[in-house]
Amino acid sequence: MEVRQINLKLPENLVEAAESYVKNFGFRNIQELAAESIREKVFEKNQFDENFSDDEIRLIDNLIEKTMEKKDFGTEEELRKILKNEV
Repeated sequence: MEVRQINLKLPENLVEAAESYVKNFGFRNIQELAAESIREKVFEKNQFDENFSDDEIRLIDNLIEKTMEKKDFGTEEELRKILKNEV
């Protein structure tokens, strides 16, 4: 597996919190914590199905575009009901 180095700038208070977390939870360093956190977000907790076809992506894009043109926004709760066919 190829490894690539990146630079990451963080606010001082976040660095201090990360250092404390590293000490309390047995990580070797902040880099290890960052890598594990990214891995968890990207691979383990990804709840979205990213296997959309090109046609589905175009349909979604068109829906978003038409909704924005008409300023036909509803609440998140209304959208969830529609998507769950509860309307």
